[in-house]
Formats: sequence, C-alpha cells, structure tokens
Amino acid sequence: MARPNEDRNNRRPRDGEDRDNEIVEKLVHINRVAATVKGGRRFSFAALMVVGDGKGRVGFGHGKAREVPEAIRKATEEAKKTMIRVPLRESRTLHHDGHGRHGAGKVMLRAAPPGTGVIAGGPMRAVLETLGIADVVAKSVGSSNPYNMVRATFDALKGQSSPRQVANKRSKKVGDILGRRSDGASSTEVVEG
Repeated sequence: MARPNEDRNNRRPRDGEDRDNEIVEKLVHINRVAATVKGGRRFSFAALMVVGDGKGRVGFGHGKAREVPEAIRKATEEAKKTMIRVPLRESRTLHHDGHGRHGAGKVMLRAAPPGTGVIAGGPMRAVLETLGIADVVAKSVGSSNPYNMVRATFDALKGQSSPRQVANKRSKKVGDILGRRSDGASSTEVVEG
C-alpha cells in the first residue's frame, strides 16, 4: 500500500510542475520609487507582470517590494490568481473586434487573417502573446501608462464571446448564428443593388 501512495504523491507535483511549465510569464513594467527618510532615500520597486498559458487564458498582477525579484514574484502570484479565459477562433485570433477602456487608456482589437502576426505595441503585445493569439491588429489611443493599457486590454478581452456562447444565450444552434451572418450580408447586397 505504501507504493501506490508514493506513486500518487509523485504524480501530483509533476502535474503541477507541468502546469507551471506551460505558463508563460512576461515582465511588462518595473517602477522604482524612492521615499526620502531621515538617513537618505529608501528605494522600493513595483512590478507589472502578465502570465498566460498560450491557449486562451491570461492574467495580470502588480507587486511591490524592496527588491526587484520579490516584487516580480508577488506580481506573478497575483497574475496566476486572476487569470481569465478568452475564447479564440481557430486558436489563433479573436472571434470579433473589441474595444476596451480603463481610465484615459483606450484600446481597439481587431481579428486578423492568418499570417498577419501580432501588430500591437508594448504592454498590449505582452498580453496578446501570453494569451496565445497569433494574428491580431491592436491600437492604443490615449494614455500610454502600462497599467491603464493592460487593464484596458483586459476590458476588451472580457467582452469577447464565441458563436457557441451567443447561440446558448439565444437558445439557437451555432449553425444558425453563423448562417445568419452570411445570409444577412447577401440580403443587404440585394436590397441595395
């Protein structure tokens, strides 16, 4: 009996390690702040991290500490706790365009055809790459503060829905939802023509 328990105990950490190995971590921004105290200046660091599994899950976290590695560790832990799932089309792009906003930061995300790549800047690129998106066009307008840009990008990603989710909400079949899109386009052309 000792042997099966050992096997079970040995398997569990491996599964956990595999999950950790699959997660991609990206440091988006690190900020050094100084507090002036009696003896001089006391420095501390704030880190902004983005983590994702490259298969539709992504999260971000913010950590503060006296040392950079500790700040990164705290940010990574928070990011893993706050991961969200985003539906992807063909595991490479978004299902539809999206807009997000946080504070003065505004972002626009557009689905793109195969071979486009990730056309996005700075913090948005980190979020989209860790999410596992291969083809997307993104634009940031307004604030270039990395915290606002990341939160605005998450706002846009939370608004994404797959045809299956839309069909479930409307009590329809996925084929009806996708079929209507093409039928609606052709009927509009006939009316205009």
